[in-house]
Amino acid sequence: MWRWTVAVGVILALVAPAWGASLEGVKFDDEVMVGEKTLKLNGLGLRKKAWFKIYVAGLYLENPSSSVQAIIGSDEVKRVVMHFTSNLAKKKKMDAAWDEGFEDNTPGSESKLAGELRTFKGYFKDMKEGDRVVLTVVPGTGTEVVLNDQVKGTIEGDDFGTALLRVWLGPEPPGEDLKMGLLGKAD
Repeated sequence: MWRWTVAVGVILALVAPAWGASLEGVKFDDEVMVGEKTLKLNGLGLRKKAWFKIYVAGLYLENPSSSVQAIIGSDEVKRVVMHFTSNLAKKKKMDAAWDEGFEDNTPGSESKLAGELRTFKGYFKDMKEGDRVVLTVVPGTGTEVVLNDQVKGTIEGDDFGTALLRVWLGPEPPGEDLKMGLLGKAD
């Protein structure tokens, strides 16, 4: 019996790190590979609107940080994963939220990046519970958008990716708890 207990303990110790973190029942891997780069889970946050839980987001970085300036200013690969937890994220509302996020957190970007933002918003639809969006910002290349494991496209250039990250990490995020969670500062 003692040997069996020790064996189970050893197996759990080896497997547990692969399970990753979870929030609101949504599980995220501790690490993901982007090309040959290993990104580590920096933090998780919940997007709420009133009392509705819209999505859980995870931020992956090559070098985890709680500094907005370090994250935004780095020339490293970054990834945001959004896992929708409700059917309330309708395309029209999401389009308005993207517009507001860009305008509030990168003033002037709505005109400078209008074409890129229009293309980006075109990748989305009414989101349903269980839908998953993966946004990968690769400096020098652009921002790849994947919806439910289907590559929708890449928005070229670094300016768009930087402005997109500021939607969550800028001075006017969709929610302060969401921002703090992504920065790894959640309670």
